[in-house]
Amino acid sequence: MLEYNLPRYLPSAEELPDSDETPVDNELQELIPGLLKAILLILWSERMDWLFAIDMGIYYHPDKPPIVPDGFLSLGVERFYDEELRPSYVLWDENVVPIFVLEVVSQNYRKEYTTKLDEYEALGVLYYVIYSSRRRRKPHLEVHKLVNGKYELQEGNPVWLPEIGLGIGCERGNYCGVTREWMYWYDEQGQRYLTPAEQIKQETQRAQQETQRAQQETQRAQQETQRAQQEAQRAEVAEQRVQQLTEQLRALGIDPDNLA
Repeated sequence: MLEYNLPRYLPSAEELPDSDETPVDNELQELIPGLLKAILLILWSERMDWLFAIDMGIYYHPDKPPIVPDGFLSLGVERFYDEELRPSYVLWDENVVPIFVLEVVSQNYRKEYTTKLDEYEALGVLYYVIYSSRRRRKPHLEVHKLVNGKYELQEGNPVWLPEIGLGIGCERGNYCGVTREWMYWYDEQGQRYLTPAEQIKQETQRAQQETQRAQQETQRAQQETQRAQQEAQRAEVAEQRVQQLTEQLRALGIDPDNLA
């Protein structure tokens, strides 16, 4: 349960602005969290206790502007309330702090490594993830974990997140027709989960392979039928030859049944 020094009147999500109206600096700020969400929609299709939001405001105080990360994940919340979905994420309504927050750094630096880190730390976000493909001497991906109230940088790529049951990392791949480094979810063994397009391709290939196997089985069955027919024809020809030879012997006055 969240504990804040809040005023008595607390507006609902519908009464609060649903956007800070700040445009994204780069298309990657939508595509990267969009890919992570698309993968989760397949992985957790049967679960209704999670929310992955993109560019949605997180309200932590009714008199202060929201924090708007590029993407965030909350567990233990309703996936959606109704067909209108959430306009924003209001902490005093949800009573759950996001467990994972993502910021994608663009050419316009927005203090992702300083001010925002402090904000998410104060908010109690367990994992704060920063991605910047523009970095040259430092890792593109930083995963910070809240330990005793302070963020500690985690090593590795991917990084396993046991509280979520997924790993987060980055590698080159193709998404929306663009081949570059993307962020993905991983299993505990470090194997990358497939994107929706990759899953469709895999299922298509599997279906094609099954069709090929069925065709091969049909061909084998047809070949076996042909062999059986050929054997039956050979047996029939052989029987006809025996009958002809028997008739020829009898015509010569030889009883084929008494041949020794």
